[in-house]
Amino acid sequence: MTTMIQVSGLTKQYGPRRAIDELSFDVKKGEIVGFLGPNGAGKSTTMKIITGFMPATFGAVTVNGFDVFDDPIEVKRAIGYLPENPPLYMEMTVTDYLEFAARLNQVPKADRKKQIAWAIEKTNLGNVSKRIIGNLSKGFKQRVGLAQAMVHNPQVLILDEPTVGLDPKQIIEIRELIKSLAGDHTIVLSSHILPEVTATCGRIIVINRGRIVAEDTIDGLTMRLKKGLLLQMTVKNPTPEGIAAIREVPGVTGISAIGPKLVIELAPNQGELRDAVAAAAVTKGMGILEFGAEKVSLEEIFLQLTTSEGVENEIQ
Repeated sequence: MTTMIQVSGLTKQYGPRRAIDELSFDVKKGEIVGFLGPNGAGKSTTMKIITGFMPATFGAVTVNGFDVFDDPIEVKRAIGYLPENPPLYMEMTVTDYLEFAARLNQVPKADRKKQIAWAIEKTNLGNVSKRIIGNLSKGFKQRVGLAQAMVHNPQVLILDEPTVGLDPKQIIEIRELIKSLAGDHTIVLSSHILPEVTATCGRIIVINRGRIVAEDTIDGLTMRLKKGLLLQMTVKNPTPEGIAAIREVPGVTGISAIGPKLVIELAPNQGELRDAVAAAAVTKGMGILEFGAEKVSLEEIFLQLTTSEGVENEIQ
């Protein structure tokens, strides 16, 4: 798969303090990647450097094969950027502003009306397209900012907190919009709303104190943090004999029971043991109602990776 964004050894220094410290990661064409970290971790700084809004102290960034520092115009053509505070002209109407954004992004005159209409439709701005931006709610202003990032149909979208200020219905709409753009567009989004990342991103990069502390799918991070796999089974008859039979399955390292719910811990790298665990439960007449992998929430993953202890464990 084609690499659309490549970041190598990226560093930004303010005097003695490093906001980001030798970041390196790739984003493939068509991916949706979530960029997570606590306030001050360096997420927005990284996005500003990728988009050419801020120079780096050291390191290299390429977007669609063009170097951000050597070919900034080509990079900007390939990118649509929504910063945390959208760059809006409050005295303009929505349509006039998007016309202005399309001209800035060198959309051919013959295509401008079509592209503006597409961006308005995608962001559900039709009912306010003739209104003054300064008179709109915060949620609508955020959607206007997203529309300006999309109006030239860029290959890459960099979205910094794209759903800030939106109501629950609007958040769902923007999530669906972002997912619909995957494949044709490469998307990097930063968000403090962890369920939003779970719902939209295929891969997550966690940054803390200017460094990447983890990079994987949510399931991959779960496995790495647990150092093994947990299975969850709900049964009709949680008998001692049945629990003992499951405990004796090779590869099972522990089991706990809370009423009809059993949580079974497996040693890492044991292969597929679910059939053997299920067979033990059925043989002892426990009656399986539900059975699957126990999930760790993204909140738990985030806290483990961005606390001092979690970072130390991950780096070791």
